[in-house]
Amino acid sequence: MHTVVVGTSGTTPEDVIAVARGNARVQLSPEALDALARSREIVDSLAAKPEPVYGVSTGFGALASRHISPELRAQLQRNIVRSHAAGMGPRVEREVVRALMFLRLKTVASGHTGVRPSVAQTMADVLNAGITPVVHEYGSLGCSGDLAPLSHCALALMGEGDAEGPDGVVRPAGELLAEAGIEPVELREKEGLALLNGTDGMLGMLVMALADLRRLYTSADITAALTLEALLGTEKVLAPELHAIRPHPGQGDSAANMAAVLKGSGLTGHFQEESAPRVQDAYSVRCAPQVAGAGRDTMAHAALVASRELASAVDNPVVLPDGRVESNGNFHGAPVAYVLDFLAIAAADLGSIAERRTDRLLDKNRSHGLPPFLADDAGVDSGLMIAQYTQAALVSEMKRLAVPASADSIPSSAMQEDHVSMGWSAARKLRTAVDNLTRIIAIELYAATRAIELRHGLTAAPASIAAIAAARAAGVEGPGPDRFLAPDLAAADAFVRSGALVEAVEGVTGPLA
Repeated sequence: MHTVVVGTSGTTPEDVIAVARGNARVQLSPEALDALARSREIVDSLAAKPEPVYGVSTGFGALASRHISPELRAQLQRNIVRSHAAGMGPRVEREVVRALMFLRLKTVASGHTGVRPSVAQTMADVLNAGITPVVHEYGSLGCSGDLAPLSHCALALMGEGDAEGPDGVVRPAGELLAEAGIEPVELREKEGLALLNGTDGMLGMLVMALADLRRLYTSADITAALTLEALLGTEKVLAPELHAIRPHPGQGDSAANMAAVLKGSGLTGHFQEESAPRVQDAYSVRCAPQVAGAGRDTMAHAALVASRELASAVDNPVVLPDGRVESNGNFHGAPVAYVLDFLAIAAADLGSIAERRTDRLLDKNRSHGLPPFLADDAGVDSGLMIAQYTQAALVSEMKRLAVPASADSIPSSAMQEDHVSMGWSAARKLRTAVDNLTRIIAIELYAATRAIELRHGLTAAPASIAAIAAARAAGVEGPGPDRFLAPDLAAADAFVRSGALVEAVEGVTGPLA
């Protein structure tokens, strides 16, 4: 099994996904263990002094003015975990919780948190045992980090609360730790606070959303090209010299992807035929690279923010190399929250333009000779009429999900935490948006492949033919009389979601952007 080694200098998106989705094992590097030990010595030294130090010998948040005596400090750390594990609502997905736990371990291993090496090792052991704490949908304001979600994870380290075992069954965390031979942690000064003070949940969801969106943007370039073919459009608008004079990188990549898919097509460029006279394609076809490209550039910015956050040690207070323990505001989720919202906006627009192309394929007045709704016998058959309704409903939901969460703030902790990021909420709605975008692209794929097959006597591009063949082999049925449509759409969704569409096309074109 693949092993991810956690050092002191952060981690990579690939490692996050390997742990969250691939169940990769986690191992602390010798460098990280040394850094943990050194920072713990500093915390122990401060704990022995009479002067109060936030998080070490004081209360938290609005209660930070109280000095905590040594005999109550272990209770203080247990209490912050128990009291902050106050989430409600449905369970969060296993992959999100694993990403959350791994990214918290990443920060702990930096040596800036003052956590003992034994606590970090327990965090790794829990991940490796396949134990996943139960984390709930609601509870994080994205500042001071994802408090409630991280607290539920810390609670499981203490052998309390509920967790899902490697068999998928939810049981008391203490039982699962015992079966795995893991001793529950006994928290000491600062450790409770250090385990729950970070942007790890929203960051993990950002990393996974970016991985999914990269696949979906390439898939959308493919389906846009298929639609262009089905509408007998022109590929001339994809010429690289046209995109070079507006040098947005994402736009150029999307245009190049579409051109590669359309290479060798016998369906493009029929503008002057009497059956389909026109001067230009509609915006939803002609401007596909511009819209998808803007989304690609948005992803590039979001990936830059993610890379910086993956290299960060987010905690408060932090242990600095010179021995100081200083309070800070690095736990604020604004940088991550903004790009999560920005991605949701871009995804909504990509879904919207895909739906407009689908609608054009189904409208006999705009489809340049295709049958109404791509029906076998229009009137007797309704064809894909309601598939487009479903797509439109998904687009409408995407637009609602594009409303920024980060524009909101609800003060908390007796006005001590009076401006929060709502980054967790931004991440949760982005996950729904990514799911919906997959379905929207799948419906365009379903319509476009059917439309191409209805262009009798014309030959599609080799890449398009490969995409259609792979889709049919995956259970995405072709033209014919009306049938129960939901299974076809589900098969198209699975085909896009798995990456099989991109794989089939790249078998002809070579790697796409």
